[in-house]
This record gives sequence, structure tokens and C-alpha cells, in this order.
Amino acid sequence: MRRYAPGMKGAAPTGSADLPLHGGRVPPWLFERMARLGSVIAQAIVLEYGRAEFLGRLSHPFWFQAFGSLMGMDWHSSGITTSVVGALQRGLAPLERELGLKVCGGRGRHSRRTPAELLAFAERTGQDGAALATTSRLVAKVDSAAVQDGYSLYLHAFVVADDGAWVVVQQGMDEQARRARRYHWRSEGLTSFVEEPHAAIDGRPGGLIVNLTDRRAAPARGAQVALVRGGPDPVLAALRQATALPHLQLPARHPVRADDLVLRRLHGALAAAAERGPADFAELLLTPGVGARTVLSLALAAEVIHGTPSRFSDPARFSLAHGGKDAHPFPVPLKVYDQTIRVLRRAIDGARLGREERLVAVRRLDAAARRLETAAAGRGPTFDEFVASERAQSPDRGGRTALDPAPPRPVAGPRPCGQLALPISR
Repeated sequence: MRRYAPGMKGAAPTGSADLPLHGGRVPPWLFERMARLGSVIAQAIVLEYGRAEFLGRLSHPFWFQAFGSLMGMDWHSSGITTSVVGALQRGLAPLERELGLKVCGGRGRHSRRTPAELLAFAERTGQDGAALATTSRLVAKVDSAAVQDGYSLYLHAFVVADDGAWVVVQQGMDEQARRARRYHWRSEGLTSFVEEPHAAIDGRPGGLIVNLTDRRAAPARGAQVALVRGGPDPVLAALRQATALPHLQLPARHPVRADDLVLRRLHGALAAAAERGPADFAELLLTPGVGARTVLSLALAAEVIHGTPSRFSDPARFSLAHGGKDAHPFPVPLKVYDQTIRVLRRAIDGARLGREERLVAVRRLDAAARRLETAAAGRGPTFDEFVASERAQSPDRGGRTALDPAPPRPVAGPRPCGQLALPISR
């Protein structure tokens, strides 16, 4: 089966991702921040590139995983899907009329509400609600019946725009293998619901599957229709393996290791933070208390906003912005997380009022990180040194995990998040 993400700049076959199945819940202190960060990232992409580009990003599985990692979720977990969908639902709900976007559905019983939510949205926007509801049901049927791969669907999210464009993200689980598989659909470029309709499917091939959406299965589909109509007895079974494409395999282990990320990209982000943060970036953003550590998180957030598909082959790297709720690679630094949201929020608000210098500064930070990648490679801290430094400074940065029962002490107003303990040598 081909896996494409149409509409995203430089789109190419996206491959597959193998996700370990994780349980548990996102703690409220993290979920609220995820909703706020997801909201400002979405608004930044819409402002910079348009709504269609944001839908294209959601249909790209590697970007989707990097987005969740940036939010502080477990970097390799299937739970990223549920959490990103839920965070976008919460964060974008107040902006539905402004952005013209609605996130419907979700996990379990929430997925069954999707048709009703689409009908209500269509009534407000003048779209064909019945057609959207039918699309929602048909997409779910295709991924549960036409593609029989051993994964039972348990999540269905439908993101729709007021011009009728949409993206569907679904996820299934194989409880026996403890794996999850994510399916991405997009309306742009879709010519058939039954022949190779997916924008992408994430999941490591696990043997033969029944894939009646493969173009080579057209005779099998015809034979089944003929059988229903009283046609010939022989029924052609279409058993096809997914086309071999490069895939991102995410391990079951929790710790992040150096070989999980492209180190030259990390060094580029560190170098950009060291070069621009202490010198002039705080002045550029006009935000008190912005140190190099905050700028590092902003550099990774800027890449999620501006990056091209090839930049997201190592989503684990984005967990270095705000850690992970399971304490890997380090506890979530709430002071840094909140400062990142604050800076991006002010940049978005300023851009809406015609003052784009802050949003341009974020874009410039992303460009600086790319420019410095080659020169900075190998000159900064090692991965282990960087993680050790983050863990050592975690208490001062409000570090917290999902297992920590004590709420963080309140902080009055923005405070400096400190410089990088191990700056790039220059």
C-alpha cells in the first residue's frame, strides 16, 4: 500500500511507524499545557502557511509523532495519538469560528459522536453535513473491514475545515502484540474511498494482511460485488503485504538514547540557542526572562512550525524540548514549557495585529538552527551530557512527571529559565 501525505511541502512516501501500546492517562497539569501549546502551534502554521498546510501536517505521520513529542508526551508511545487529538480539541475549540476548523470524534464513545458533530458543524458553515457524516462512517469501515491487518480501531478523529476540506486520523490496536497502528486520511487528492485512499498508514508490517484497497485487489472487490449479486461462486481473496518503504520503528523501552535522534540536528538547535539566545533573541521577542534554555525549546517548536518532512525522521529529538511525562528523557520542565507557550502566544497575538517581528524571529531561529547544523556537529555536549544536565537542573525548572503526586509550587510571573549548562563551544 502506498503511503503519501499530499499537500505538505516536499511530500514523499512517508513510510510507517511501529508504536508500542501504552496505557495510563495524561495528568491534568500536562494536558492543559498541551492544549495551549497545540493551539499556538496550529495558529502559527495557519498564519504562516494557511489552513490547508496545517491539515497536510496532520496527515503526515512523522510530523504528527514529532508534534506529540514536543508536547511532552512519551516520545515513542501510541498514546501520542489520543493526547494530540484531545489537546487540539480543547485548544482549538474557542477558535473554531476564527480558524474555521473543528476537531470531531476521539477515542471510544467519543468517536461515535463524530457524525452528529459534523452535522452541527455543517449547519453553521453551509457544508453538506450528510456527506461529511457518510465520509466519517465510510473511512472507519474501510480501515476496519477493507483493510484487515489485525488492528481493531478504537480512535477516530475527524478534523474538518469550513470549506469542506478534512483530515481523518484513526488508530487501531493489536492487544496480543501490544502494538498500535495509526491511519491517516486527507480529502485533498482523494479520488476513491476504496482504492488506495490513505494519506499514510503508520505501523510495521506484521505479516500478510487483507488489503482490499490495494489497486491490485480491484478484481477481488469486483468478485465480491458479483457474489452479492448472485455471481460466480469463486471469490478472489486479496492478500497483499504492504509495499516495503522505510519505516520508523519506535521501541518499547522508555529511555531516549543518542541513536534515537540525529545528533547534528540537536547540535544545530543548541548552537542557535547559544548564538542568538543570550545575545539578542530576548530583545527580538521583547519577552522578559527568555534565556538560552527557553530558546532551545523555541528552536524545536519553530521546526515543528516550519520544518519539511525530512526533518521529522527522528521524532525523539523533539522530546528534548519539554521532556516527557514518564521522566524520559527528563521530567517535564514546567517553567520552560510555560515560557515557550508565553513567547509563542505573544508572537501570534502580535502577528494578528500586524506586528510580525516576533513571529519572524521564531522563523529566523529555525533558519539559524539549520545553518549551524554542519558547523556545530560534534562541538557541543554529548547527548548523555545534555540529558544529565537537564536532570540535574530539573528541580529548578519545575520538573514534573506523571508519577509525581505533589503539585509544583506556584511561580509569580515569568522568570529566567537559565542558560544552557553546557553551551556550544565557539
